[in-house]
Amino acid sequence: MHEHAPRSLCSHPLLLGRAVGTDPSSLTDLGPGLYHGFSGGLYENGLNVMPSDHSAAGLAAGAAVKPVDVEGRPSPGGRVVMLSIGMSNTTQEFCAQQNPAPCTTWSFVGQALADPAVNRTALVLVNGARGGQAADAWDAADERNYDSIREQNLQPAGLTEAQVQVAWVKLANRQPKVALPLETADAWQLVEQLGNTVRAMKQHYPNLRIVYLSSRIYAGYATSVLNPEPYAYESGFAAKWLVQAQIDQVRGSTVTARAGNLDYRSGAPWISWGPYLWADGLNARSDGLTWERSNLQSDGTHPSQSGQQKVGSLLLTFLKNEPSAKSWFLEPRPPRRRAAQK
Repeated sequence: MHEHAPRSLCSHPLLLGRAVGTDPSSLTDLGPGLYHGFSGGLYENGLNVMPSDHSAAGLAAGAAVKPVDVEGRPSPGGRVVMLSIGMSNTTQEFCAQQNPAPCTTWSFVGQALADPAVNRTALVLVNGARGGQAADAWDAADERNYDSIREQNLQPAGLTEAQVQVAWVKLANRQPKVALPLETADAWQLVEQLGNTVRAMKQHYPNLRIVYLSSRIYAGYATSVLNPEPYAYESGFAAKWLVQAQIDQVRGSTVTARAGNLDYRSGAPWISWGPYLWADGLNARSDGLTWERSNLQSDGTHPSQSGQQKVGSLLLTFLKNEPSAKSWFLEPRPPRRRAAQK
């Protein structure tokens, strides 16, 4: 079977005839350029670099991540649980299709367990993501998924909700219908759902300090309306806007109606970008990332084994280099011995 040619975002039928200013570039390459009037970059001013005040807060949050016992009390023999939250793509990329299940070797967890640099002393990676569980299945504290994580993932491993301190969140909606720049766009709905989700998570995981967000992978090969382009691309704006809402609120701006209260000084976790996963098919990003047809399953929406491995590798590389993660994600180095003085 011949591979289908990639459908570039700029040729997507939902984008034809749009106003000047539509740019199909990844957020990381768009920079200060505009997409329907919205600037690119992962952070403010079209930049991909985190602003210094938010970075400092992230370093403080990372330093506060310590091994804790089942009651959440600091303990040298305790655990640091990093949890995934999300849908089918998220569980496939983080661990495996079925849940609970041993993680595949090519997933993020499989790659992390094989990497000698990753913390083996206290860190526990738990796959909380579930197939078929889109954003509307996580955005309230009484959603059944949180009980399922506790009963099916944490308790059988001898872990508790009090030990969850870090999360990777990747969410989207089924069958989105309204694209930007409309005020009713699904990207704006996702901002609200993401805000509600991190607050619901904080209710279940009182020691949750850090949430890393990722948006969708490329969906230009999609053969269904489950989550095609441009919605996969536009989910990146939802993540960008949620992070910026927290930055602005802490600086003193009014809490936005969509994002809600995100102040990490009074209960919310610190939120930042995790790896940004979208690239325009075979049109390489400036860092070389592409999405080939073979990286997706037959539906063009879910990642194939090679796609799962690609995302897993991106997440692993991100965490090994992210300043807010190094203190808990990497294996502690033994103290250097001083040379004996003669």
